[in-house]
Amino acid sequence: MTIAHKTIAGIIWNFAEQIGRKGIGMIVTLLLARFLAPSDFGLIAMMAVFLAVGTSLMDSGFKQALIRLQGADQTDFNTAFYANLALGLLSYILLFLAAPQIAHFYNEPRLIVLVRTAGIGILINSFQVVQSAILSRNLNFSLQFRATIPAGIISGLIAVLLAFMGFGVWALIIQMLVSAFINTVLLWKLQSWRPSLGFSRKSLGSMYNFGYKLFLSGLLERIFENLYLIVIAKMFTATVLGHYFFADKIQHIVFRQLVGSIQNVTYPALSILQHDNIRLKAGYRKVVRTTTFLLSPTMFFLAVLAQPAFQVFLPDKWLPAVPYLQLLCFAGLLHPLHAINLNIIKVKGRSELFLYLEIYRKLVKTIIIVLSVGFGIYGILYGQIISSILAYIPNSYFSSRLIAYPVREQLADFMPGLSLSFAAAVVIYGAEFLVEWPAFVELLVLAPLAWLLYFAGAHFLNLTAFVAIKEMAIARISKRGKQGLVKTVKWT
Repeated sequence: MTIAHKTIAGIIWNFAEQIGRKGIGMIVTLLLARFLAPSDFGLIAMMAVFLAVGTSLMDSGFKQALIRLQGADQTDFNTAFYANLALGLLSYILLFLAAPQIAHFYNEPRLIVLVRTAGIGILINSFQVVQSAILSRNLNFSLQFRATIPAGIISGLIAVLLAFMGFGVWALIIQMLVSAFINTVLLWKLQSWRPSLGFSRKSLGSMYNFGYKLFLSGLLERIFENLYLIVIAKMFTATVLGHYFFADKIQHIVFRQLVGSIQNVTYPALSILQHDNIRLKAGYRKVVRTTTFLLSPTMFFLAVLAQPAFQVFLPDKWLPAVPYLQLLCFAGLLHPLHAINLNIIKVKGRSELFLYLEIYRKLVKTIIIVLSVGFGIYGILYGQIISSILAYIPNSYFSSRLIAYPVREQLADFMPGLSLSFAAAVVIYGAEFLVEWPAFVELLVLAPLAWLLYFAGAHFLNLTAFVAIKEMAIARISKRGKQGLVKTVKWT
């Protein structure tokens, strides 16, 4: 199997894993929203940034370094494993000690015990970093699928039961811990690597030299990714924060699952081609086309159908989150292109450039937050859209220079899918605006119609990404059919 086929197969499996995990997460979130108040989600949002920082410290870039390291051996894996355990313990101790200050910052005493309990998840996750890195190195995302799906189902069922019984925010805390534990146990069961005695300072230094820059950029990403939550928590009520956090969570479930899938798969796949710029560029262009083809319609259709979707699946107390979600959809449109551009920079080993670009992006975000916060919650949301556009410009410029892929070629690759998605969304919005239907009927009719229009347009225009996905799907179906026929012949 070629690298291209492995990459596409990896994207499919990783996307299936993300779809399964996030799909389960979506169902669980919708069920929890029926039993929990927006303020319960607000409490989780308040400590999200601190848990994210602890997770970044625990990983410290070792996973990315292992994925990129060619010829990694048992010593390298042992070194990363014990380093992650030590960093996980350090992260939890720091969170435990900082819990009273976190509670004081938000003037919310309940956060002390909540932070100290939720932080245990970082300790649990430190045991699975190497297992996950090995599976990613081998593009073996089917095994990750078999670990995350049961973890999501079991932890989700427990959370819904606890919420129904009146446990409030604790249902969300227990869900995080149970999910981390089951996922870690299953990864150990499915992945055969086991640690042994051995630790190499040389290996540690080599991985750290590459990984610490990614850690710093990742740390900045975690902090600034949650900066909006901090600002909203300080400026508005816990209920407003809960509405924003819920909308952001839905956007995260729907969009970033695909972005994460493509980023997780393309990094190890493109790392193999890091010394061949011609093949690297060709693979990169396929990724850009595929990403835009899959993400753009999802973003536009969710934005135009958010209102009936909330009316059908959620109580009225969540309706204020609808416009938040719609604006977040547009803010996230360029996120996959950010991720892919930064992947190229990592693949080429330019972790210092990666860090500089992250610092620039954070400075832009900070300035825009300062300028927009005076305009209220909607000012913050529109500011996110502007921030995303301004951050894309240098990302695309520097990554394109590394592989001779100028911005005009990038635009030519992602504009067809983007334009077709927008056109289909305009048609659906027009139908929604002109015809007065019950929310359930509106969703039942317009959602399939949106995708039908999109795929029909892609077929008519013969979009490259659509043709590639269709041919691969036909090939896989044909292969399975032949395998089934062979088994039948052998049986007879």
